[in-house]
Amino acid sequence: MSLKERLYSVLIVSDSEKFNRALGPALPEGRYSPIKTVSCVGAARRELLERGYDIVIINTPLPDDFGAELAADISSDAGTGVLLFVKSDSFGDVCEQVDGTGVLTVSKPANGHLVLQSLVLLCATRDRLRRMEQKTASIEEKMEEIRLVNRAKWKLIDNLGMTEAEAHRYIERLAMNKCVSKSAVAEQIIHGR
Repeated sequence: MSLKERLYSVLIVSDSEKFNRALGPALPEGRYSPIKTVSCVGAARRELLERGYDIVIINTPLPDDFGAELAADISSDAGTGVLLFVKSDSFGDVCEQVDGTGVLTVSKPANGHLVLQSLVLLCATRDRLRRMEQKTASIEEKMEEIRLVNRAKWKLIDNLGMTEAEAHRYIERLAMNKCVSKSAVAEQIIHGR
């Protein structure tokens, strides 16, 4: 799948209808979908509990909270890219507040080109995080398989008096003969099937 075919889900947290309309052209449906808009921090937190988003765009200030803490929380808890828009007079303070959290902060008013560049950067970062998440899941699966096989080996050692090498070869041979994974054989041995 090429990058142009990939869809990115977007949550817009903004109380400004003018901002939301201006953001529309930067989020074409062929690249960004679904796009959900909420108007306050509380609604954003509820929405994020219900589903994950690739990108969260926050237009500060919001009616129930400024929004910087929400941005930092989202960025630190998930693989979500966060784009935080702040007024130019508070840009330095907000940057300092979200420093080290991975939040991309943009000063308002921002031109369309800068918004597009920021979105491209967030999409690239999200793709990189997806690949890292996949690698992590693969490593965790492999570690779980190793744990299962080790438990099965110890059961064979205890019950049948095999050496560790013999138990390992036995599990490998059974997996090959049955055309199943070593973890499936280990499960059978552990549960006495």
